[in-house]
Amino acid sequence: MDEIEIPSLFLCPISLQLMRDPVTISTGITYDRDSIEQWLFSCKNKVCPVTKQVLHDSDLIPNHTLRRLIQAWCTVNASHGVERIPTPKPPIDKTQIAKLLKDAKKFPEMQVKCLKRLRSITLEGERNRSCLEAAGAVEFLVSIIKTYNSTLLLETESNEGPEFLKASDEALSILYHIKVSESCLISIISNDYEFVESLVQILRNDSYQSRAYATMLLKDIFEVADPIHLISLTPDFFTEIVHTLRDQISQQASKAALKLLVELCPWGRNRIKAVEGGAVFVLIELLLESSDKRASELAMVVLDQLCGCAEGRAEFLNHGAGLAMVSKKIFRVSHVVSERAVRILSSICRFSATSRVLQEMLQVGVVAKLCLVLQLDSSYKTKEKAREMLKLHSRVWRNHSCIPSHLLSSYPSS
Repeated sequence: MDEIEIPSLFLCPISLQLMRDPVTISTGITYDRDSIEQWLFSCKNKVCPVTKQVLHDSDLIPNHTLRRLIQAWCTVNASHGVERIPTPKPPIDKTQIAKLLKDAKKFPEMQVKCLKRLRSITLEGERNRSCLEAAGAVEFLVSIIKTYNSTLLLETESNEGPEFLKASDEALSILYHIKVSESCLISIISNDYEFVESLVQILRNDSYQSRAYATMLLKDIFEVADPIHLISLTPDFFTEIVHTLRDQISQQASKAALKLLVELCPWGRNRIKAVEGGAVFVLIELLLESSDKRASELAMVVLDQLCGCAEGRAEFLNHGAGLAMVSKKIFRVSHVVSERAVRILSSICRFSATSRVLQEMLQVGVVAKLCLVLQLDSSYKTKEKAREMLKLHSRVWRNHSCIPSHLLSSYPSS
């Protein structure tokens, strides 16, 4: 195929590859369906790639004439190794999806079959996922997941479990892969908070895979939620999120749980709820074990937030490796981790600096590391925090044998 020249008419203007399924948009320009769908749906572009005109609709009209010309050209050049392009299947539309959902609602025994069809539609491309949301599939999937929640609570009495459990797992997976829009997520949490409770129930009782999907959906929901929902979460909610971190279900789920805690901890009494849920201990253990840069950054941000309250600092100091771990992370991972580590140490030094704590900070190398912060490349705020700590406790720390002699010159004068 490299030895023959492809007519420019047959090339997609975006990818410059031979079009397999040519479609025309409202500006009259023809593109290959995969390329223009990725441009419109995955990349969230709202203009024609060639004319730069704003697109007021995303309708894609099949260009059957051009497709037949391309197929004929492929047939003529078959001797050069060109394979004939098969006639593409017509894309799914909202009417077909709506009928599928209607049948599943009318005949419960068809739910699992419907869910399997929805999964295959979801995996066929970004356009299909947008079409599913527009046709009401999100509301249907949410109802299935909520049914799972109530069924689980009554399972021993009704003995209905297996079919509902299977349907809910499938619904949860599809809902995650649809990548629900922000406006739809806002609608869910504003009008149907019971769904959030169902996801928490899944965190408590379900398989690792379903727990991972539930965690990632909760992260997406609370990133767009109203503050009233952020401050009204129960301690049990934080306990289950912390258990997701503790169990290390997957890297993706762990990062989603960390992002969720970053989002929630600044609100109301959420820091205390997270501490009571065991977050501090789990975060320290995660930081001791993790080699992933982004996970370490997120964990350190959350730990910094939790050490902003007395309960968090007490739990931090109860962990035998807390101070040593935070000190060790400085200059080892990233600027974000270093800055947050210094902030954590600053909170300890200002509000929880007992004689025992000050001696431990000397012994595990915290004070030496603070001196090093003053010498090496750090932000102005980070250096100022290190300087303040060293000055604040200079009577205990200055000239101590635990500080290497080459760092003593950095110790600030009182």
